[in-house]
Amino acid sequence: MIVPSSNDDGAVLAAIRDLLAGRVIGLPTDTVYGLAAALDRPGAIADLFAIKGRSEGKPLPILIAGTGALGLVARPVPARVAAFLAALWPGGLTVALPARAGLSPAVVAPDGTVGVRVPDHGLTVAVLRGAGGAAAVTSANRSGAPPLRTASEVRAAFGSWLGVVLDGEGRADALPSTVIGFDGDEMSIIRHGAIGEDLLRAAWDPAGRESVPRVVSTRPGTVR
Repeated sequence: MIVPSSNDDGAVLAAIRDLLAGRVIGLPTDTVYGLAAALDRPGAIADLFAIKGRSEGKPLPILIAGTGALGLVARPVPARVAAFLAALWPGGLTVALPARAGLSPAVVAPDGTVGVRVPDHGLTVAVLRGAGGAAAVTSANRSGAPPLRTASEVRAAFGSWLGVVLDGEGRADALPSTVIGFDGDEMSIIRHGAIGEDLLRAAWDPAGRESVPRVVSTRPGTVR
């Protein structure tokens, strides 16, 4: 079932119901369409890997309803990192942070990090909030294929695998999120995307005091 976003309350309730029932759903975001599963529903997580044809060794990223929900999935971050996240969230930035204990191995990378993002999309944030504050959400596409950008494309591609698909406005030029990580005072770009390097630099060092920008080359083996 495709639920129009014009019926916001009904769309949100339908999506929350399906997530809590252990179904995979389709969600619009501020980047590309996503496939979502509740973090505490192992069957839904397994279905999400099967739907995408995704390797089980490749962890799923997590969307959260806001910075206040970060503690649900990650350990406390240094003040500088918190200020950086506050400057760029909500938005198209996924950050690899030390994972909170007890999370499903499906969302934790071999280095012990979890990829987290706050989407800039009111409908999706409302769904996340109603479902407990966080969900595993990955781009709506078969692994290796281009991301999908409309509800009808998602429904056509995945058919009866899914519960509801929320019909949100899409952008033909939407990019996947930028993915970054931290190593002490160094920030590394893991995947280039919606947030450009200049904006990352400005948010990391707003006073422009550092003579050498601490944005380094892509870390191998951690792309989400």
